[in-house]
Amino acid sequence: MTSVPTPIPSRTQFVLEGIKSRILTGQLSPGQALVETDLAAQFGVSKTPVREALKTLAGTGLVVMSQYKGVTVRMVDADMAREVYDVRLLLEPEALRRTVQRRASLDEARSALERSDTATDTAQRSLANREFHRALYVPCGNPLLGRMLDEVRDQAALVSAVAWAADPSWEREATEHREILELALAGDAQGASRALRDHIASFVQRAFPEAREEEGEQHS
Repeated sequence: MTSVPTPIPSRTQFVLEGIKSRILTGQLSPGQALVETDLAAQFGVSKTPVREALKTLAGTGLVVMSQYKGVTVRMVDADMAREVYDVRLLLEPEALRRTVQRRASLDEARSALERSDTATDTAQRSLANREFHRALYVPCGNPLLGRMLDEVRDQAALVSAVAWAADPSWEREATEHREILELALAGDAQGASRALRDHIASFVQRAFPEAREEEGEQHS
């Protein structure tokens, strides 16, 4: 008998999405303490939905719960960036290759790219960027592969938020996104996959060069 996931109560979901949005847009920075009473007052709820939301966010890797420090936004360093982007490099280009091979619709990816181009703030652009990447891998024909990539999606966005705050590189990434989509729309599965892999690899190498150096030492 298959168990059915317990739905998240609406107040908890409201708080969850609110905290996640603040983390991924940089309003809450890595290492910042998340105090239940403060968050409850900000969102106009009791501490219970806040506590449940923080537990869920801890499960996705966006926050860290410590017996001594309480709850804090997860710190981003070269090790974390390498771990998260290593998973993306292994899975995301293959998912896109399958999406293109099965000639799945890429309308959602095109729409996300247009929203990114017309975004008026960092929050909108960040959300559109995440939606673009998801629209490339979700139609791959393997729901499990899509869910695996969804699991690292928020952590990847946290890495991106920190990198963009230090060195905005929106224009370069937008150009790379257009190239990836053009190859995919042309039916070039291998070319689109390679372009996506180069895009993911170059981002983490630019944002966290120490991750690249440490990886090189491990392979030498």
